[in-house]
Amino acid sequence: MSSAAQATRTPLLWRWADLVLEGLGDAREEIDALNVYPVPDGDTGTNLYLTFEAARNALYDVPSEDDVTACRVLSRGALLGARGNSGVILAQLLRAATESLAASADGSSALRAGSLARAFASAANAGYEAVGDPVEGTILTVARAAGDAATEVASAGGDVPATIRAATGAAREALARTQDQLDVLRAAGVVDAGGRGLVVILEATETALTGRRPVRPAHAMGRHTIPMPIPAGSDLSPGGPGYEVMYLLDADDGGIPALRATLAPLGDSLVVVGGDGLWNVHVHVDDVGAAIEAGIAAGRPYRIRVTHFADQAGRRPERPARAYGRGVVVVAAGPGLEEVFAAAGATVVPGGPGRACSTAELLEAIRRTATTEVVVLPNGRDTISAAEAAAQAARDESIRVAVIPTRAQVQGLAALAVHEPGRGFDEDVVHMTSAAGHARNGAVTIAARDAMTMAGPCAVGDALGVVEGDFVLVGKDLRVVAVDVVERMLRGSGGEMVTLVTGADADPQLAGSVVRHLRQTRPEVDVVVYDGGQERYPLLMAVE
Repeated sequence: MSSAAQATRTPLLWRWADLVLEGLGDAREEIDALNVYPVPDGDTGTNLYLTFEAARNALYDVPSEDDVTACRVLSRGALLGARGNSGVILAQLLRAATESLAASADGSSALRAGSLARAFASAANAGYEAVGDPVEGTILTVARAAGDAATEVASAGGDVPATIRAATGAAREALARTQDQLDVLRAAGVVDAGGRGLVVILEATETALTGRRPVRPAHAMGRHTIPMPIPAGSDLSPGGPGYEVMYLLDADDGGIPALRATLAPLGDSLVVVGGDGLWNVHVHVDDVGAAIEAGIAAGRPYRIRVTHFADQAGRRPERPARAYGRGVVVVAAGPGLEEVFAAAGATVVPGGPGRACSTAELLEAIRRTATTEVVVLPNGRDTISAAEAAAQAARDESIRVAVIPTRAQVQGLAALAVHEPGRGFDEDVVHMTSAAGHARNGAVTIAARDAMTMAGPCAVGDALGVVEGDFVLVGKDLRVVAVDVVERMLRGSGGEMVTLVTGADADPQLAGSVVRHLRQTRPEVDVVVYDGGQERYPLLMAVE
């Protein structure tokens, strides 16, 4: 989400959510590779990422700066979007932590060490309560260590930075010990995947609360491929349950203990999380019908998902035939940009400020190209991780995918302009990446609230100039600021072409004033103007 959009919502919560999603996106492949327990199916990192992506995206529906409401919306988003065993547990941890923080709210926006410690402790307790047969050496162990350390420091008078640093440090130490607590982890030589994911979340929390990124210990798990043996009795072996069953359940809270009692003897990895009439149920069983019937007896199950573990062990479902060729998937921030990208032959996904693209949407767009090779242009910092996750899922379907990390719409325009399907795939990606990298990007917008920016204080209605995602100018006249932004980019390292993209309801004279200025002062520079129709930014700019 853009800085301007976030300025109208809860800044700390949004920053935290973005940092967590970025961290889980960066660590997703590593966590997947660590995944040998409870099922060695290599998807824990992906499930954690998708679960938190659903939670973060739910924040777009929060209409005001109400932290309590935002926390509850985020936890509900995680509950509704939870994926796999790890995702369901994460949803419960988030629910308990946010409920604890909401109960501690006293009307001020300040976060206190005691409240933070209670949130961590509540999350750990709720995690243990949600799992049918808690096992040490898992994400639960790591959560407990973080809660205990935070409580100890806060009780001794420590402040918020000291409390979160203690929690993160204790979680790392607990993660390292998981290898000695579970035989399957010891045999594979790895730490627990879910626990590693929780450490990533705590590290992002430390960054959000202190402004500093914690230094990762030298012995921390690196990015490498872990052999994933299938131990006897595991859920991918002949002796383990054959199916993963998940569903959402509308049911009275009082009926959940009976549901757990019914599901427990059917299989293993039982996790039931939620409350206030909405629950997420996860269990590994052989008798799928009995697991679903238990839900019907308790209430109304829906969004039922059944996964056959044998498929994950190597037998993949048939995929539609794909034509040889190369497609491009582009995220567009407005109807005009959608038309421009579509006219260039791209498969377009609507996105931009206030409209986050999900991994599922991007994966579906990749499939829609019906080609064997696909290039993805996310065109936004917040969409890059989702694009990477979608690309990995597509690769599992034997589609060759490259994500070019375009951070702005104009970088996507530059990349698509040099796209040449007749070239080799790698060569085409190199040319498109180079074009995007050489397109310096800027924009102008209007301040929605009084705030402090990198360029100084701004008031509601001020014109703000943005270069490479950072606020660099504050002024009163949008036209003057727009010209100044273009001049700054040109003075940096020159340029031969300027691209202008007008936004929805933008003053028709805004782009014209920039064009006239360039024709008078830099006649050697070519200027191209598109009607983009994007929200919140009256003018996007690029210099190449």
